[in-house]
Amino acid sequence: MINEPQHKISRKGLTVWRLYGIIQTTILIIVAAIVSYLTVRFVWPSWVHAIAWGIVLLSILFSVILFPKIRWERWRYEVSEHEIEVQHGLFIVKRTIIPMVRVQHVDTTQGPILKYYGLGNISISTAATTHIIPALHMEEADRLRGRISDLARVAEDDV
Repeated sequence: MINEPQHKISRKGLTVWRLYGIIQTTILIIVAAIVSYLTVRFVWPSWVHAIAWGIVLLSILFSVILFPKIRWERWRYEVSEHEIEVQHGLFIVKRTIIPMVRVQHVDTTQGPILKYYGLGNISISTAATTHIIPALHMEEADRLRGRISDLARVAEDDV
């Protein structure tokens, strides 16, 4: 791609996304264990048991190993005087340009897992939608939120 955004999200974001995948897979393990118990208890076909654990293995492969890495490598953003550009995607890379004049407000959010790793998300709200830049170091997220807010205010004054 020509002139893709320069800034990447924190490498810790990869760890956080893998942790989310582990949590999701843990839930699937519980479901698979229940299915296995029911398979034995009610004499269901053995393929039901195999499918349940196959889904767990696929979840480990995709949700914990592959998808977080691909997402992290593709996530980029750039903030300029007149626009914000974000690029993200798993199979299809999506690039979005958000004009500063359209920015209504900017928030930072931080859940317990992000807080543990010192990360936060930036939410950029326009009239139509909300765009999120995930997994930034909290200091960078606060600095970027202030910068976007200032640039949006200047862009609004120019209109």
